[in-house]
Order: sequence, then C-alpha cells, then structure tokens
Amino acid sequence: MALSRIWSAFIIIAILVAGIKCFVVDGQRDIFSRMVTGKSDDVYTYYAIGSPEGTGYASVDSFAKKVDAFAYKRKDKPEDANTLIAPDSQADSVAILKSTFPALRVFTYRQVLNRLQKPIDGIIETCKAAVNICLGLIGIMALFMGFMGIAERAGGIRLLSRIIGPFFSRIFPDLPKGHPAMGHMMMNFSANLLGLDNAATPFGIKAMESLQEINPDKSRASNSQIMFLCLHASGLTLIPVAIIALRATTKAANPTDIFVPCMIATFAATMAAMFIVSFKQKINVFTPVIMLWVLGISSVIAGMVLYIRSLNSDGVQSFSGILSNGLILLIFLLIIAGAVYKKIDVFDAFIDGAKGGFETAVRIIPYLVGMLVAISMLRNSGVFDIILDGMKNLFSAMGADTRFVDGIPTALVKPFSGGGARGMMVDTMKNFGADSFAGRLSCILQGSSDTTFYVIAVYFGAVSVRNTRYTVGAMLLADLVGILASIGLCYLFFG
Repeated sequence: MALSRIWSAFIIIAILVAGIKCFVVDGQRDIFSRMVTGKSDDVYTYYAIGSPEGTGYASVDSFAKKVDAFAYKRKDKPEDANTLIAPDSQADSVAILKSTFPALRVFTYRQVLNRLQKPIDGIIETCKAAVNICLGLIGIMALFMGFMGIAERAGGIRLLSRIIGPFFSRIFPDLPKGHPAMGHMMMNFSANLLGLDNAATPFGIKAMESLQEINPDKSRASNSQIMFLCLHASGLTLIPVAIIALRATTKAANPTDIFVPCMIATFAATMAAMFIVSFKQKINVFTPVIMLWVLGISSVIAGMVLYIRSLNSDGVQSFSGILSNGLILLIFLLIIAGAVYKKIDVFDAFIDGAKGGFETAVRIIPYLVGMLVAISMLRNSGVFDIILDGMKNLFSAMGADTRFVDGIPTALVKPFSGGGARGMMVDTMKNFGADSFAGRLSCILQGSSDTTFYVIAVYFGAVSVRNTRYTVGAMLLADLVGILASIGLCYLFFG
C-alpha cells in the first residue's frame, strides 16, 4: 500500500502543480502539452528582437547564453525558427513577423525565463522508453539467467550459499540453511560492487524469484526480500568508472579525486540500509559473525581503495575494465567447467534458464511503465525546481552555506532516474565547473545510491509483489544517509 500511495501522490502533485503553473505563471500555457507529448530531444529554435532589459540581462547575447542550456537555440533568420522572443508580444513588429511566419510561437523574454526547464520525455515517450528498456533487458536477462540455470543444475549456487551461509543466515534469518537465494544475492552484490549493472539486474531478479518461492504471502513483500532490496538499492560500488570518465571529459584537473569520498558515502548508505531494516525486523547486527564479515569486507574494500588511489584516471578505467569484465568471463568459465565436471546437459540447462529470463523481462513492463510515467509527470511539472528554490531560500535565510544546494538536483533525481541524475551531474559540472564544490558534490551524490523507485518497480514487478510494506521508507532513509554523508564528505575533502 505504501508504494500505491506514493505513486498516487506523484501523479496528483504533478497535475496540481502543473495546473497552477498553467493558469497562474506567465508563459506556462503549454505545460500540459509538454507533460503528455513532450520529448527529451525537443529544441526551441528562436528568433529574438528587441532587448531583454528589465529581466536581469543587459543584451540578447547574455540572454542567449543563459537559455542555451535549456535547448533554446538562437537563429539569425525568423524563417529558421519555431519561436519568436520579444520584449512585448503585442508590439507591431511582432504582429508583422507573425503575419509573415504564422507558425511562430510568441513569447516575451520574461515568459521564457519563467518556463526554463530542460526538455523531458512526456507520458507518451516515457511509455515507449519503458517498453524499450524491457526489450533491451530480454537479451541480457536470457543470457545471465541461462548461465544461472547451468550453475543451479551443477550445484554451484548451493555451494556459494554454503560459503556465505554463516553471514547471510544472520541478516536473513527467515531463509532456510543453504537456500539457493543466498548464492543469487551474493552474485548480485558482487556485480553491483564492480559496477556490472547488466549482470546485477538478472542476478537480482533471480534472487527475488528464489525468495518468492518461500514467501508465504505472494502479494506481500517478505522480510528477506525487503532486506535484500534495501541493500541492493544502497548502490555499493567499488569503482565509479562512469563518473570518473565523465569528469575527465569535462576537463577535471584530477578526475579521480572524488573516488574516496564516493566510496565512503556509498558504504555509509549500505550500512545504514542494513541497520535500518535490521532495527525494523529486530535483527541483532552486533553479533561476532556479522561484525567479522563487515570488517572483512571493509578491509578488502580499503585495500582496493589504497591500490586504486595510486593509479591515474586511465589506470583506474583500465583496471576496472580488466577486473569487472574479467570477472564475468571467469564466472562463465567456472560455471561451464563445473557443469562439464558434473556431466549435466549444459546447453539444455542454459535454454531452460534463458526462457525464464525472457518471461521475467516481459512481466515487468506494466510495473515499469506505471512508475516511469509518474516520475516523468513529476519532473515535467517542475516540482523539483520548487523544492530546490525553497531549500536555497531556507538556508540563505538561516545564514548557512548554500553551495551544496547547487549539487542537490542530482540527489533529488537519482531515486527516480539514473539517466536523469547522470544528466543533472554533467549539467552541474558544465555550469559550475568539474572542480567546483557543486560539481564534485554532484559526482559523489551520483555514486552514493541507486535508482530507488526503478529498483522497486523492476524487482517487485518481476515477482508480482504489490504490498511492499516499509521498503520505500527504508530505502529513502538509506538514500538520505548517503546524501548527508556525501555533503559532509565533500566539505571535508574539498572545503
């Protein structure tokens, strides 16, 4: 029910805010159209006349520089534009141009400033994108779940479950000893740690399916499923390769300087997720076994951090590629070798597992469409901008440092959209500089958590769980810990 209420709230708030903007804010008459039929690649080509004086910009050139980041592209001739911008929409010069070029939409300079927002896919395009995501998953899901099918027949999953059983049996007390779900979860966490998103998703869905087999109420999330998803969504990743690469392309002096704070922040979020869910489920996490495993994992991560810190940007990307991709190939090799040793029908086992991957990818389509449409409406309505402006005004009134607010858009968007948050991060680095406080903070925030609502839609959708209980609240609390840790670490490392 919690997810249902949140989903409903997203849609209601988005429509109400859009309605207020449409009828109250000058220049927002087309907001409903953007919410329904808008596209992320929409471009407003405009021909400007007159001066933007009175809007805070002394010249058309300074105005053009401001709006360029929001897909407004200036043209030298009205016939090349789809929009006309003028100081007064009722001026004679506007009427003349409008009569000559009737397709031109007319806005004043102030109206354009009131409607500044990067183009986002509307409802129609988001539905298509959701289906395309699922179609893209089919091949990946079929491949990895096919190999998982081989590993299960060969007994590899049960072997892995026995190895990690002493630890997992403490934080997943409802799981039977040596249950295959332990092995599936371990594969998912390992893939996440190495940034192997394509592998992590099928491993994670397979873990959810295994946990669903022992779930007494198939429509209600079990304790084990909640613990698993919260740990998964905390986004523990060893090497943020994509972030480092993007920092390099935006001319950061040292693209890897965010590596250590990013690693600490995501580890803090993961520990927070474990403690929050453990508290709710009355699990004692301070037992010797759990503490030893946590310290052991922390030591391995610390050792990796120390080694990676000695590498330059190119060295980090090279090491990450060898480690992560090499691990995938090693897993494939071990699975096939074990299956051959056990003398099972390898290809038949692969086909059986791959069929399940196809069915799962198709089954999550309605869940993903519903969640992504609600998120699209929320973003298109401008709710995030209202929240950011409110935060900046609040902290300014308190006399606090507001530099961190410029990096917060990444944190606000990340629970809803990984691609959107990545775009926010790049935009922040371009606007403020890759080595600015806001630029670095946005990078740390990008690496400190996962796409919470996407994870909920895909993983619970895969097993048809509708009552998610307290999963959303626990995930968002862990996200909040990651955000606060990221802000604190950014001030600690970069002032």
